[in-house]
Amino acid sequence: MMNIDRIVFAFAGTVVLASLALSHFHSVNWLWLTAFVGANMFQAAFTGFCPLAKILKFLGNKPGAAFG
Repeated sequence: MMNIDRIVFAFAGTVVLASLALSHFHSVNWLWLTAFVGANMFQAAFTGFCPLAKILKFLGNKPGAAFG
């Protein structure tokens, strides 16, 4: 089973790639989702707070080094 760090990175990468595809095929406004994910990752690097990491920890996933 993957730890919280790997799940968060995989989820963020998936959302970024999906929003890029949606912006290409549907509307350029989907890039706002990419900006939101990037801003959340930036603030998590300094504060250690990530909503997804909190949810995953509550659900019983094993923490990694970044969100322990």
